[in-house]
Amino acid sequence: MERFNLIVVGAGPAGLSAAIEAAKRGLSVIVFDENNRPGGQLFKQIHKFFGSKEHKAKISGFNIGMELLKEASDTGVLVKLNATVTGIFENKEVTVNYDNVIHHYKADSVIIATGAAENMVPFEGWTLPGVIGAGAAQTLMNIHGIKPGKRVLMLGSGNVGLVVSFQLLQAGCTVVAVVDAAPRIGGYGVHAAKVSRTGVPFYLGYTIKDVEGTDCVKGVTIGKRDEKFKIIPGTEIHFDVDTVCVAVGLSPMSQLLKMAGCKMEDNPRRGGQVPVVDDYGETSVSCLFAAGDVSGIEEASSAMIKGRMAGLRTAYKLGFTDENTMTKIESLYDSDLNSLRQGMFAPENRGKRIEKTEEGIPVSENLLTKGFIGDDEIVRFPGFTKQKGLHPVIECTQNIPCNPCQDSCKKKCIKIGSRITALPCVDAQSSCIGCGMCIANCSGQAIFLVDEDFEPGYATVTLPYEFLPLPEKGEHGKALSRSGQVLCDAEIVQIKSSPLFDKTHLLTMKVPIGFVDAARFWKRG
Repeated sequence: MERFNLIVVGAGPAGLSAAIEAAKRGLSVIVFDENNRPGGQLFKQIHKFFGSKEHKAKISGFNIGMELLKEASDTGVLVKLNATVTGIFENKEVTVNYDNVIHHYKADSVIIATGAAENMVPFEGWTLPGVIGAGAAQTLMNIHGIKPGKRVLMLGSGNVGLVVSFQLLQAGCTVVAVVDAAPRIGGYGVHAAKVSRTGVPFYLGYTIKDVEGTDCVKGVTIGKRDEKFKIIPGTEIHFDVDTVCVAVGLSPMSQLLKMAGCKMEDNPRRGGQVPVVDDYGETSVSCLFAAGDVSGIEEASSAMIKGRMAGLRTAYKLGFTDENTMTKIESLYDSDLNSLRQGMFAPENRGKRIEKTEEGIPVSENLLTKGFIGDDEIVRFPGFTKQKGLHPVIECTQNIPCNPCQDSCKKKCIKIGSRITALPCVDAQSSCIGCGMCIANCSGQAIFLVDEDFEPGYATVTLPYEFLPLPEKGEHGKALSRSGQVLCDAEIVQIKSSPLFDKTHLLTMKVPIGFVDAARFWKRG
């Protein structure tokens, strides 16, 4: 039986963060993960994180995963892959199956960071090949380089459904619709907006009636649902698809915690069956911690902080750090975690109907019910400005904890202030130099550069673009509106790419001056 100070189960963002924090303080740490590569969900997340620079904002999940792996290696963490933890018993004894042999390990403390599993909803045809979870689609695309299908319908408008819909488009799939039984978008509006302006329609208040096919998916029919979630006759809409992608939430994988005898609770706000934990992740069993989604569904940024807190508290309880050091560092982590739990999407606001922003501005009903901001609505938000010459236009309309745009602008054109959830404003007194860092660093792809004085009768709109192949300078295509409708012809006059942009390219398109406030995407044709 091998012995370690700390055993961590799960090599995702929470598990690796916990292991690193403990190992930095001298603990011997081993991490087990059942997969053949570490990093959990991070290596599937090619989009950029929200938050501040302390939360890894503006960095893609993939790159964050690489940073964590390097830090784990540098601190001496041992990561054991293809290793399934089959049991946890008294005195912190853990059994692990790898190489088809059961191995025994003993530790002074154990941190469970097993994450969460995708939920599924039953409907006629839901067991057909081609009906897959959004996380499975991400794995196929971003880990294995395989397109999940050619024509896809997405069920679910939470952040996972919206992010994966965009990534399906990036992979070359056609997303025929985003469907949700809820009457409003469940995820961030900026995620919905970037999907909508590519031309993908939203059907809110609709659900799947049935999926057609015998050996594989051939089509899907949706319909508007009533208050009892029954399809209203006559509202059915049919789509020819070969894939139905399901993104209807996650459930914590808490089986090991139950096995260990931890006190559990059924908490819908935290995702289902979760352990009862203190502020630092310790369960009712001394020196047994839960970190990340297994203790409550949140964003990966929060999971990493909760992992750090669990690792730090473990080091203290085992005598590897003193109380003053622990308290000082924990207060910093507490502050970081609290800042991520602010705004419209704060845990206490789940299920609530938010009518106004923190600034008192009425929310965009069009965004919430159709997936895009109305032309008449955008003008009331502080990021939308009309100025002479080149200037940023920011279409961020919800109080989300995120501020990399403020840090990115060296000329201080963009201001958020000390409250990380505040809506960004454009300072008309500052001069934009057109570097584009604000566009590239915006996690929600909600910033554009506009020049209404480009040439007589024409203006330019510079937008974020993450599709391949890139167009060429001088290529003509179509400018699309926020809803994805064709507005006018548009010529590409500049393309900017840089390693600093982290896979985001800046496309500058020339459009007739009358369309400058509405043109927000470019497509060939």
